[in-house]
Amino acid sequence: MKVAVITGASQGIGNAIAKKFSENGYRVFNLSRTPAEGIESIKTDVSDRENVFDSIGEVVKRAGRIDVLVNNAGFGISGAVEDTDENAVRKIFDVNYFGTLFATQAVIPVMRENGGGTIINMSSAGAPLSLPFQSFYSCTKSAVSSLSEALRIELKPFNIKVATILPGDVKTEFTARREKNKSNSVYYGERIDKSVEKMERDEQNGMSPSVIAKIALKIAKSKNPPVYVVGGASYKLLVGLSKILPKRLVVWTIGKLYG
Repeated sequence: MKVAVITGASQGIGNAIAKKFSENGYRVFNLSRTPAEGIESIKTDVSDRENVFDSIGEVVKRAGRIDVLVNNAGFGISGAVEDTDENAVRKIFDVNYFGTLFATQAVIPVMRENGGGTIINMSSAGAPLSLPFQSFYSCTKSAVSSLSEALRIELKPFNIKVATILPGDVKTEFTARREKNKSNSVYYGERIDKSVEKMERDEQNGMSPSVIAKIALKIAKSKNPPVYVVGGASYKLLVGLSKILPKRLVVWTIGKLYG
């Protein structure tokens, strides 16, 4: 039986992925602070490197192998760059980027010893399309995308495949868990409120997390997965256009939508 490790699988996209893999014959482990119903869970703070390495070691102890790692754990913050506290910025990088890094570093030697595996990193359509008042979330996801590209080349000789999913708007608990840094500044207050309100409406009208789960399973089964898969037809178009249109026009459009 193949073994999949998914970080942050207690809810949202991660939970949908865990269920999809389980339905398709994988033994699934959830690494998060909160247990996932019906899924083997190991309490893990992904921002704690030692904790992550211990958890990966526990998976190997129980299952003997790891075939797939899905780095999904993450959260969002909103607020103006000028007003966002340094600790809030460090926290989101600790979870979204360093959590991905630590789990990847822990699983590489396990997969190499097993003759290969697949690492799936969860980025965002908000990486190539950086959003105002969501800038630090976009920054963390851009960092994840860059890490993934390098890893894909570094790990190829070991038959470890790396792919990145860029979801668009997905209807999950992520919206309610966003940490909002309210600005008392007359320069940003109303603009932040309007921008975040629109973002949250888009998310709650977004696709089901099952769409992303299907993408993750397809990647895991692929012998040569694509570098990136964008989740959602409209976002495939937007991300594609952002690569060919003048950057000035792309930034202007994002500003009109969310600025």
